[in-house]
Amino acid sequence: MVRVGDLSYCYYAISMKILSEASSLSKPQDPFDHRKLFGFRARAPPLPYMLSSMLQSRAHPKLPSDQGGENVDSDIDLDDMSDSDQEEEDEYDQLPPFKPLKKAQLAKLSREQRKAYFEEYDYRVKLLQKKQWREELRRMREIKKKGKDVATDYGFTEDDADSGAAAPVAVPLPDMALPPSFDGDNPAYRYRFLEPTSQFLARPVLDSHGWDHDCGYGVNLEHSLAIANRFPLAYTVQITKDKKDFTISLDSSISAKHGENMSSMAGFDIQSMGKQLAYIVRAETKFKNLKKNRAAGGLSFTFLGENVVPGVKIEDEITLGKQYVLVGSAGAVRSQHDTAYGANFELQRRELDYPIGQVQSTLSMSVIKWRGDLALGFNGLAQFSIGRNSKVAVRAGINNKLSGQVTVRTSSSEHLSLALAAIIPTALSIYKKLFPTAGEKYSIY
Repeated sequence: MVRVGDLSYCYYAISMKILSEASSLSKPQDPFDHRKLFGFRARAPPLPYMLSSMLQSRAHPKLPSDQGGENVDSDIDLDDMSDSDQEEEDEYDQLPPFKPLKKAQLAKLSREQRKAYFEEYDYRVKLLQKKQWREELRRMREIKKKGKDVATDYGFTEDDADSGAAAPVAVPLPDMALPPSFDGDNPAYRYRFLEPTSQFLARPVLDSHGWDHDCGYGVNLEHSLAIANRFPLAYTVQITKDKKDFTISLDSSISAKHGENMSSMAGFDIQSMGKQLAYIVRAETKFKNLKKNRAAGGLSFTFLGENVVPGVKIEDEITLGKQYVLVGSAGAVRSQHDTAYGANFELQRRELDYPIGQVQSTLSMSVIKWRGDLALGFNGLAQFSIGRNSKVAVRAGINNKLSGQVTVRTSSSEHLSLALAAIIPTALSIYKKLFPTAGEKYSIY
C-alpha cells in the first residue's frame, strides 16, 4: 500500500530535477575556445622576464684567430701594442732553471721552504701565461697586418691533410657524479660521452635536483662553424625529458663584420615559458666609436601563443683604465597595451693582468617599471684567494622590498675541514623541516 506522503515526495523530487535541467539549458553557454581543446589558455606574457633576458649582453660569434677572428667584443686593442713591447725580451726567459720537486721531496722540506717553493712555482706559471698571451697577441697582429687567409676552417689547411697527420682519437671522459639515492641502481653508463675531437659537441645533461632513475634524460648539442669563411655561426640545443615534462631550448646566432669596428648579429631562440614555447627573433649591431668605448643597439620579437612582444634595447660599455669596466643597458618590451621598461648597470673590477687574471668584484643594479610598480635590485660579487689552494666567492643581493640573500662559497684542496662547516646549517635545515613548530614553541618572543 503506497502512502500519500511518499507519492508527494516522489512528485517533488521529479519536479525539482526537471526544473534544474531546464534552468541549465536556459543558461547561455560559453563561447567555444579552441585553445582550451589543447590545454592552452590566453595568459599575459611575462614582460619583466622577457625584458631581463633581452637586456643581457651577448658576445658576437667570431671567426678563428687564424682567419682574422678579432671582433668588437675583444677588450684587447692590438694597435696599443708598441714595437718596443713586442721586441722586449720576456722576463720568463731571464729566469734561472727551475726543477719541479716530487711529493717525496716536498715532504722533506720545512714549512717555510715549502711556502717559498710554491710561491716561486706560482710566479713562474704566471710569467709563462703572460708570455704565451703576448705571443698570441703578436701572432694576431701579424695576421691582421698581412690579411692572411686560410683555405679551410679552424686552422686546418691542405698542407696538414697532405702530411698524413693522424686523426685525433676520441677518449671517454670520466663518469658523472650522480646524486645520492637509496636506490641500489647506479646507471652512470647513461651519462657517458667521449671527449670532443671537433667543433661539434654532444654531451648528456644531468639535473641533480630533478634526477629520475628510470626515464629522465637530457642531451646538449653545441656546434660552431664559418659559413663561406666569413659568417661565423654558433648554436646550442638542449633537450630534456622526464616522466611528465618535455622541454627544448635553442640558442643560435650568426654575425657579420662591417670593417674593423662594427659587427652585426642575428639570432633565433626557443625558450620554455610555462607549458608554452616562446620563439624569439633578435638582431643587434655593435660598434666601437672610441678606443675604450663600445655601443650597441638591437631589436627583438617574441612569439608566445597569440602574443607578439616587440622589444628594443641600447647598450654601452666603457673601459676605465686597466681594471674597471662600466656596462649600461636600457630597453623596453610591449604586449598589446602593456609596456615594461628597464635598465641595468654593472661595474667590474679586474686584476691588472686580465685576461690571465680574473674579475675580482662586480657591482650591479637593475631597474624595472611595469604596471606602475618600480622594482629595484642590487647585486654584488667578490671573489678572492686565501692562500694558494683556497678560494672564496661572496654573492649578495637585495631589492627595494628589503628581501635578498647572501651566499658564501668556499673551495679548497687543502683544508678539508671547511667542508664540515656545511653540516651545521644542513642539520638545522633538516631539523626545521621535521619539526616546524619546535622553534616557535621555545621562542623567547
